Formats: sequence, C-alpha cells, structure tokens
Amino acid sequence: MINASRELSRRRFLGNFAFASAAIAAGPGSWVIRPDWANAAEGPIRLGIATDLTGSLGFAGNTDANVARMLVKEINDSGGLLGRPIELLIEDTASDESVAVGNVRKLIQRDKVDLVIGGISSSMRNAIKDVIISRGKTLYIYPEGYEGKECTPSLFCTGPVPAQNCDQFIPWLIKNGGKRFALPGSNYVWPQTINAYARKVIESSGGEVVFEEYYPLDQIDFSSTVSRIISNKVDVVFNAIVPPGVSPFFKQLYQAGFSKNGGRLGCVYYDENFLEMNQAHEIEGLASSLDYYKVLAAEDAVSARIQSAYDKQFPAKFRFSAGSAATGTYRGLKLWEAAVKEAGTIDRDSVAAALDHAKIAEGPGGPAEMAPGKRHCKMNMYIGVAKGGQYEIVARSAGLVDPKEC
Repeated sequence: MINASRELSRRRFLGNFAFASAAIAAGPGSWVIRPDWANAAEGPIRLGIATDLTGSLGFAGNTDANVARMLVKEINDSGGLLGRPIELLIEDTASDESVAVGNVRKLIQRDKVDLVIGGISSSMRNAIKDVIISRGKTLYIYPEGYEGKECTPSLFCTGPVPAQNCDQFIPWLIKNGGKRFALPGSNYVWPQTINAYARKVIESSGGEVVFEEYYPLDQIDFSSTVSRIISNKVDVVFNAIVPPGVSPFFKQLYQAGFSKNGGRLGCVYYDENFLEMNQAHEIEGLASSLDYYKVLAAEDAVSARIQSAYDKQFPAKFRFSAGSAATGTYRGLKLWEAAVKEAGTIDRDSVAAALDHAKIAEGPGGPAEMAPGKRHCKMNMYIGVAKGGQYEIVARSAGLVDPKEC
C-alpha cells in the first residue's frame, strides 16, 4: 500500500507539472529537468529544489517547484547564467523531516548542486539546513514567511518576518477593529514567536492582550476558546492557528456571532488559497498582511506579467500566492541570479557576498533587496481584507519594509 501511494504521488506530481517528457525520475522522490542546450566546456549550473511535493504542505511545495521551473526556463531561454544553462534538480521533502534529510543529502552528495532553495515549515528548515550548509558547504535560500531569528551564515531568507507582518498591520487592526486582542495559536514555534512580537506591538500601540493560548495541531473543537472570546468582549482575534484547525475555528467563531457583532479577524499568513477553506460569509472582513495579493495584477504591470505567465504554464490547482512561498521563491531566485552575475562565479562564498546586498527592480508586489549583513529581505507589504471570497487591498507600506532581523 505504501509503494502504491508513492507511485500515485509520483504520477500526480508529473501530471500536475505537465513536464512528464522533460522530467527524468532519478530515484524515489527525485526528478531532474535538463536544459534544452548544454555548455560542453563547463556543464550546467545545478539548482536544487527541496520542497513538499507530497504531504500536508504539498499544495505549497508544488507551487514553489512550479515557480522555480518557470524562472529557470526564462533564464535558460535568455542565455543562461555566466553563459551556462541551469539544470533543475527536485527533491520531495514530503512534509516529513526524516524523509527530507535523506532526500536533501542526495542534492548535496550525489548531484552536487550549487544552490538549494526550499523548505516550508521552520521545522523543515531546521532539519535540512545543516546538511546543506555545514556538511554540504552549499548556499541555502529559505523562501517562506516565518517567525524570524534565523541568522545562520550562508542561509538567506526571502519571505516576510514578524516586523514586516505586524508593524503596520497591528495599528491598522486597532484602528479598524479595536484594542482588545486574543492571540490563539497552534502549539509550535511560529505561532509562539509571532505572538510574542505581536504582543509588544499591540501594547506599544495602546492595545491590550486579553488572553493568549496554544492548542494541539490536530485540535478542531474550539468551543471553549470561542466562549472566552465572546464573554471577554474581544475586539480582534489575531489568529496563529494553522490547518487543519483554522477552518473549524473560524466557522465556530462565525456561528457564535463574533463578526456579526463587530469582531475583526486578523491572520498574517492567510492568502487566496486559504480563503477557500471556509464559506465566504464565515470570513467576511478577515484582514491579512502579506507581500503580495493577486489583485495587485490589476494595477501593477510586472505583477500582472508574472501572474499571467504562471497561470498560463500551470493552470492546475497549485496557485501562485504569497502564503505558499511562491513570492519568496521568485524573489529568492532572482536575487541569486543577480548575485551570480555580479560575482562572475558560482563559488558559494563569492555568491553569498554578492547576495548580501543584491537587489531586484521588479518582482511580485514590487522590487526587493537584501538587508546588508542581515541575510533577510526588504519588500513591500500590503494589508488585504476578504470581501465576497476575494481580497481587496486597503493599505500598503510606503516603501520597502526592513525585516529588523539578525
């Protein structure tokens, strides 16, 4: 039964990516996408993708691998990097750290890649980073929005962190929701860390944390929590509960009359994919803080071009969105491309030195640049509010927001 499931996952993977004729299976959970041309003198630059193609976070990992494939094709079609094509090597981390370590080791030891980009959960990043950086002496880009505090040399983070998620968002929630906050979260590192940061911003902005609680990842009954929210007259629920619990939690809050009575939901990771987890009326007015929303394509030509190119190449269910790390994958690869061009080599230390101050003028949601010496990325941030099952942008940063990390 296990082998049958793995073969089904493999077939689905190839079908969803629509490159069965181009992807070569290189072992369980391994695929190689070779360029259409080769440089006989030096051979290709080898780019490793380590992400969740199967498992609970497969919806995000498949999107990130799609983004990598799209960009690698663009780079190769434009002549490659340093006159060399890029070969894409993909390993499934399967939302399972024990599986991931072995598969990522293949990228380092067998494939000898020049860069690894990937990892979605923080636990996944922590599980694979030593294999990549310390043992493999390879550059690593982590693209997902996360809780911050990752300051490992040769590891660059290109998703938003708490200062970017919260510094503009929480004052907006106070102005457009109220001062009394509840901080419910799933019981692991990201909710606890972002809530600690959120509490400081709430209190320094004149708000009050009524209560802060954490729950098992598989909890789906939140009746007692909902009762506390209602009885304590909470104005804003700053949610850090993640799937599978978040959907029933929001449904139970709605059924208790929280939003009907003026309550405001806030959730920094909630992108367009998550909107479909509940009926639109159950999350009407939910506010989110992200680096990109699809609605930006209506006003920004670059975002429109990127979104259109992705949708055309990958029209299946894995959507280009900020919460899946698609935007962090995009900017991470483009910043790396800029760093390689500046360095004139793929040597890890030389590329890392250039990546430390790399900039891109265009990307989803706008330009981006690394904060020198910090290994984190400055980016535009937006506040979106769910209306009728879609997001409308109601506020945006005045410019690139500093991550305030390391």
